[in-house]
Amino acid sequence: MENYKEALTPMPTNCYMDADTTGVVVDQTNYRGLIGSLLYLTASRPNIMFVVCLCARFQSNRNESHLKAAKRILKYLKGTSIVGLWYPSHSPIQLIGYFDSDFAGCKLDRKSTSGTCHLLGSSLISWHNKKQACVALSIAEAEYIVVGSYCA
Repeated sequence: MENYKEALTPMPTNCYMDADTTGVVVDQTNYRGLIGSLLYLTASRPNIMFVVCLCARFQSNRNESHLKAAKRILKYLKGTSIVGLWYPSHSPIQLIGYFDSDFAGCKLDRKSTSGTCHLLGSSLISWHNKKQACVALSIAEAEYIVVGSYCA
């Protein structure tokens, strides 16, 4: 992939990955190896966590469209090799937390996705992104679910 053009984002904004039953099945070993390597990389690159976990959902039912999405992550990483976590020594000691959720973001089962992050001063120290366990019936309910998990 040395000659590929770099991608500006790890996933297009208009892309919805789903169980592609009509596509061409790709090699299981190569796809799982690629996803495993990307999951290892998320320890230092939290900005790719969501899209890597999205691709990991389809390891047992992987098709060409899923491999294309995983390769786009590699194109994004090629263009952002100098990006990473930064922990300045002069940052104030103040704990700040943020949370958010979408409403019925998964097109397969209509479950919402929740995300939280914690900063100590200006440094990211913890993040969490997970599909919610139950189906929310409104945006407010999806937000209540993420608030409960955030407080826990």
